[in-house]
Amino acid sequence: MSSNSIHAKAALLEDGWAENVRFQLDDGRIAGITAGVAAQGGDERVDHLVPGMCNHHSHAFQRAMSGLAEIRGQGTDTFWTWRDVMYRFALAMTPDQMEAVAAQLYVEMVEAGFCRVGEFHYLHNDRDGRPYANRGEMAERLAAAAGEAGIGLTLLPSFYAHSNFGGLEPTDGQRRFINDLDGFEALLSQCRAIAAAALGVSVGVAPHSLRAVTPEELHAVVAMAGDAPIHMHVAEQLREVADCLSWCGKRPLEWLLENAPVDERWCLIHSTHLNEDELDGIVKSGATVGLCPVTEGNLGDGIFPAAALLENGGHLGIGTDSNISISVASELRQLEYSQRLASHQRSVVARQGCSTGRVLFAEAQRGGQAALAATTDLVAGAPATFVTFDTAEQPWLSGDRVLDAWIFSESLRPDAVWIDGRQQVASGRHLRADAVAHRFRQTMSDLLQQTGLQ
Repeated sequence: MSSNSIHAKAALLEDGWAENVRFQLDDGRIAGITAGVAAQGGDERVDHLVPGMCNHHSHAFQRAMSGLAEIRGQGTDTFWTWRDVMYRFALAMTPDQMEAVAAQLYVEMVEAGFCRVGEFHYLHNDRDGRPYANRGEMAERLAAAAGEAGIGLTLLPSFYAHSNFGGLEPTDGQRRFINDLDGFEALLSQCRAIAAAALGVSVGVAPHSLRAVTPEELHAVVAMAGDAPIHMHVAEQLREVADCLSWCGKRPLEWLLENAPVDERWCLIHSTHLNEDELDGIVKSGATVGLCPVTEGNLGDGIFPAAALLENGGHLGIGTDSNISISVASELRQLEYSQRLASHQRSVVARQGCSTGRVLFAEAQRGGQAALAATTDLVAGAPATFVTFDTAEQPWLSGDRVLDAWIFSESLRPDAVWIDGRQQVASGRHLRADAVAHRFRQTMSDLLQQTGLQ
């Protein structure tokens, strides 16, 4: 489904809400925007229209284990015990299964209002740990899944070489992730070829973490990036901070800011455990902090000081990470509620007199675009990528109240989603949802049998 012109009763433009806005589309882009005009014959008519959101951080294969890692074992459950279950799925998944799981995930993302995803991709090798004959096999499957769902994709192939700080040998459970620099360069070249041949696909790099790369390897991978996005897990877990201190006498963010060329290209995923100097260093660098509030809550990571970052002029985005649930609203709500729980206050992220939903949405949209070097702004010449809400049953909702209702009460959900000028969601349902879900159900049945979790 597509239309060359769309009329919105209200739209969230660069300078705020405007009424009776007509968008003219041409070749997947916004050719013109006119506010204060009546709808014309042939226009697609919608109620409230907002920009699409970027999801800066996803591990697609982990969608298969959503809800399957919530049984407490003996002793204390932590990120590290959760990781054991994750490895079982990582070691089992075939390319066909990866594509089926990713397609389901990406359909759910589009239904939620995400219009581009940064796929932090580290499941590179065959199940025995040897590279596929086609090094880009799994990346090709991700691109195919994104194409089926119609979502923009930033492929972030991850360089992963070691099990912990100091270049320790990888474990057998990590065998599908591992590359050396030559192998990674070949993989990156293949990813770039995939992007050149596919609509809406771009490429960055993702040195996995300071645990998984040596300083020399980090320098080499950053050089391979050029001007493209650079994403890296950093300071997610307290044990990670302690291990880093044991290795070099510095905290992860402290070491990274002192030893790597961190700038606007970088997205520092999580950054949960940091001090004031490190926070100041992130702000000065221009990097985006890649928050994943639902996953960070699910794994018990901790609370990032988001309000302090924004007060000091820093940037943040949101990602779904482990894909335990897929919701723009849930990520933004969890982000704000974590700040409230830490400070014993309400409306922590918002400035005085401002809608909390509006501030959360605007900051995450801005940061997500920076992290993925993409744009979802509603301006002439930009991709025609946006989300609409049907407020006919709730006519009291207008302007920022639409965002507040979506994020905090979920009394509203996206009604329709356009990406690059093509409608992908109508009446809240992705146009290819049924076919994708059928394949996903069969894949999950097979995976549960393979992993012994049936």
